[in-house]
Order: sequence, then structure tokens, then C-alpha cells
Amino acid sequence: QVQLVESGGGLVQAGGSLRLSCAASGRTFSIYAMGWFRQAPGKERDFVAAISGNGGSTYYGDSVKGRFTISRDNAKNTVYLQMNSLKPEDTASYYCARSPYFSSTYSRAPSKYDSWGQGTQVTVSS
Repeated sequence: QVQLVESGGGLVQAGGSLRLSCAASGRTFSIYAMGWFRQAPGKERDFVAAISGNGGSTYYGDSVKGRFTISRDNAKNTVYLQMNSLKPEDTASYYCARSPYFSSTYSRAPSKYDSWGQGTQVTVSS
């Protein structure tokens, strides 16, 4: 069973930036797509971004497109989420997840991910 550990969350003012990291255990990291989701209290878990196993393709949720960038370093078994121009509505717990699928439809569906991290809190103040 893979372990995913997120880090990098915190409190930031609106307009600021944060970079989240997700470190994965195991030797098969590069064959899986990775995704980031977020969940605010009382709301559903929303798709943020996904990246293919080799890092060559990405998808983004509409609300973060142009502000967030997902990337990965397969040599370090780590996926990143660079978040710029943060807004108060970006406040949520952010989760990374692993998926054997990568497509415009499947990558947006939490049910298509087989392993999840514990989450890291991002709070954006106005």
C-alpha cells in the first residue's frame, strides 16, 4: 500500500503563493497519474489538478486554471502544486491522490483514485 504525505500548507494573505508537496512511498510512482483535490468544511471534495505519470500532460479545475500549476519529480517520488494569486475561496484542506487512470473525465473523479494522503490545510485570509 502506497503512503502519500502532503506538506506545505499554511496561512497566507490573498494574492500570495504557496507550494504544496506530496511525497509517495514505493517504487512504482512514475506509472501512476497523480491528482490534487480540495475540500472545504461542509462541501464536497473538488478536483484541483492532475498530472500524467511522465508529467507530460495535465488537467486543471476551472477555478484554478491559470493560477495553479501541478508538476512532479519522479526521481524524488514527489508531486507538487504551486498555487499563485490565492483567493479566500481557495481555503480548504488539500489532498493528493494516486490513480491508475488519466483522462479528462476520470482524472476529475475522486472514485478513480486508489490512495489518498491525509491532507494539508490551506487558509487564505482577506
